Amino acid sequence: MELLDNPVRAYAWGSRTVIADLLGQEVPSPHPQAEMWLGAHPADPSRLVHADGGQVSLLEALGADPKQMLGPERSERWDATLPFLLKVLAADEPLSLQAHPSLEQARLGFAQEEAAGVPRDAADRNYKDANHKPELICALTEFHALVGFRDPAVTVRLLQAIGVPELAGHAELLAAQPDADGLRALFTTWITLPQAVLDTLVPALQEGCVKLAGGDGEFSTEARTALELSERYPGDAGVLAALLLNRVTLQPGEAVYLPAGNLHAYLSGAGVEIMANSDNVLRGGLTPKHVDVPELLRVLDFHSTPPPIVASKQDGDWLRYDTPAEEFLLRRFEGAPGGEVAVPDGGPRILLCTAGGALVRSQSGELEVGRGASVWLSAADTDVTLSPRAEGTQLFLASDGLGI
Repeated sequence: MELLDNPVRAYAWGSRTVIADLLGQEVPSPHPQAEMWLGAHPADPSRLVHADGGQVSLLEALGADPKQMLGPERSERWDATLPFLLKVLAADEPLSLQAHPSLEQARLGFAQEEAAGVPRDAADRNYKDANHKPELICALTEFHALVGFRDPAVTVRLLQAIGVPELAGHAELLAAQPDADGLRALFTTWITLPQAVLDTLVPALQEGCVKLAGGDGEFSTEARTALELSERYPGDAGVLAALLLNRVTLQPGEAVYLPAGNLHAYLSGAGVEIMANSDNVLRGGLTPKHVDVPELLRVLDFHSTPPPIVASKQDGDWLRYDTPAEEFLLRRFEGAPGGEVAVPDGGPRILLCTAGGALVRSQSGELEVGRGASVWLSAADTDVTLSPRAEGTQLFLASDGLGI
């Protein structure tokens, strides 16, 4: 059981307040801070902080003794790697429109790019590794996102409500085939439009959304989102594609699960995110970065579903967010001083404090964990307990999803 020192990634869409405040640093931060990574991803692993102040990469420590750190069975199951990556994500601006591949798609795409000799750090590289990237995010603040394709019939009503002639033919296209094939056809049409056409269509969309955004009708939120995106990304096909997606608002403690093929974009807010240990992203717009249209179309799932909200389940003193992913499981604890709370056993775990503080005890000793601090628990750290130090203490526990 050791404290972790975690890397913070600075992307343009990040917040200058959320992560800095969580870590007790100067607010506002000099640069936007978008993500804090907790785990052993090769691109940016956490570091174990020894009692004497020395540090070692968690990735190196796992490589040196995977059976001790992960447990013999899990070391074999996960090929001596940590299967999950935990993040604190803080978005002040929208992220790119994106999707993640299935495991089969990732393995094939990675092998093809390796065989073609595409450098792993190339701007036009799609697959940085051979793993899939299902993910779940639990809101720390009010969190806004676009998640998965909306019921096509509802989208037809939205396009009709926008009411501009330039979109009439597109609405008719979807109305004639209100299913996954119709969504694929319309999305493909929009994402492959010549820039000259987009430079006319997106401003027309803006004009139609102005009247909807000013009221409190059925599509006012969607209209305001379209206006915000079009102002940030003028002439971007992703502004049109966003019209096809479910608009979701999460309250603190609520979570959404994103399986392979789910087209999504985080808009704003802070959350704790957990995912398979991968960095594979296929972008669909709202970004100056590489967009590989054929590969994106190969990966996307165009079936419309309700937003994949994950309801928490009581698990002793914890709340648990179940998903189909074997690579990860997220639990959340909220409490106040008064007694000890058992930390669930089972393989390697990362404990993150997001509010208050706690005394964490194991057979090897004890650690005071304040807001923003995190703890590595190896498979050998069993019978771990925590005692909240303040009202409103909140901690998250990341593990794999085996043995539930």
